[in-house]
Amino acid sequence: MDAMRLIGVTRHALAKAGSVHDIVAEAWQVQALAEAVGGYFVVSGPAAARAEARGLCEAGGRARGALFHPALHYPTLRGGRLRAAQLTEVRDPREVLLALGDLLAEAGFALVGVASNTEEEALYWQCVEAIDAADEARDRVHGMLRHLTFREWGGEWGGAA
Repeated sequence: MDAMRLIGVTRHALAKAGSVHDIVAEAWQVQALAEAVGGYFVVSGPAAARAEARGLCEAGGRARGALFHPALHYPTLRGGRLRAAQLTEVRDPREVLLALGDLLAEAGFALVGVASNTEEEALYWQCVEAIDAADEARDRVHGMLRHLTFREWGGEWGGAA
């Protein structure tokens, strides 16, 4: 499935999430998508952006680890599916990175709401760690955009990824 479609589906699911469990599970899905997009660019992106892409993978993985909470029901644990596993293509790398950056910000804001309203200390700190990782992931996305823009100006990108 194209990355933009996955981002749209994930954005919609995050916006519909009403309970703490659903918000955290959808933020987890956002981070999995960031990890998958990073992995796609590690393999198929321009060489200059690969270090940032690896960092995006690592930040997404760290955020998903921070958000793991035994009491919460994650899609892959309850028979659902990990949306990011459906990623097959990135048609417009710049558009995907811009949309992913926005989605990471939305997930961060949603987690701020959870952290601000929970009385459970462990969940609070998990959200704080995931927010930090989402910020790092956004930084990596912006770094990839800088590399992409530079390579576009040099005519080297060609849109193959």
